[in-house]
Amino acid sequence: MARLRALGFTNLRSVDVKPLCEWRQVFADVDNMVLDLKEIDLCRRALNDASIVFNFAADMGGMGFIENNKALCMLSVLINTHLLQASQELRVKRFFFASSACVYAASKQDKPASIGLREEDAYPAEPEDGYGWEKLFSERMCRHFMEDFGLQTRIARFHNVYGPNGAFKGGREKAPAAICRKVATALVAGDRTIEVWGDGEQTRSFLYIDDAIEGTLTLMGSDVSEPLNIGSERMVSINGLVDIVESIAGTKLVRQYKLDAPMGVRGRNSDNRMVRSRLGWNPEIALEDGLRKTFEWVSDEVSRPATTFGGAEDLERPRSAQTA
Repeated sequence: MARLRALGFTNLRSVDVKPLCEWRQVFADVDNMVLDLKEIDLCRRALNDASIVFNFAADMGGMGFIENNKALCMLSVLINTHLLQASQELRVKRFFFASSACVYAASKQDKPASIGLREEDAYPAEPEDGYGWEKLFSERMCRHFMEDFGLQTRIARFHNVYGPNGAFKGGREKAPAAICRKVATALVAGDRTIEVWGDGEQTRSFLYIDDAIEGTLTLMGSDVSEPLNIGSERMVSINGLVDIVESIAGTKLVRQYKLDAPMGVRGRNSDNRMVRSRLGWNPEIALEDGLRKTFEWVSDEVSRPATTFGGAEDLERPRSAQTA
């Protein structure tokens, strides 16, 4: 929302199921609505007068949450189904769906040195159980709503988006935020250890939030209707991620490996050849720079008094606005 405002867009609406006091961004010139988008009538209310829809809503989190809450992750299909129905009924012009690299076949991600995943690697279907199936099914719905009803849909397969103002504790955080929190907490507590899930040799690529936003807007303004990777091609191990955060924090911790913890596939990386060819897009923010910004924010949050909710105390009071 901040980026859309900065680009000069007006008549904006933001919708989330969380209470407004828990939002990390609230703007007075945006119509802020607290709604459960699993309900179709509330989807119709959210999309009233809308012409462009960005659907990022999902019940999800890091690998620990995904592996232990498969049914909850699958229930997000209600959000996607009902938003598509409401968009078709209300004649929305363009619909964006946030998919995930979890749609890709697990057999192509069984080694730490796995090659980058190309868009065609989603089939034959063998996605992450629960969350990945929900995302893949919703991609197909987008395709068929476009074919059958003419609703223009755009789909991004995001690869491990991270950055400030996201979940960093409570079980829904992903690896970059979790590692930043663990290092920051160790510094505050004077602890010299850090718990690492798995053996630390599993690999991923990580995309900073600003790059994800620019990739999303570029895709949304294009004529590309098939799913595209929006990710980084720089693959790093979890041990390597810890190395970078330790360097940023100016510390070195003893690693304690939790081998029975959820860790997902052994290796996952984005192949950006298609998105470069079709959109001319590439991420620009180096992993070290993104992690520095993320660590600084997480460190501030860790240092806050327990009685404050990070960011919520500075929220502007929302007021009514129309939808774009």
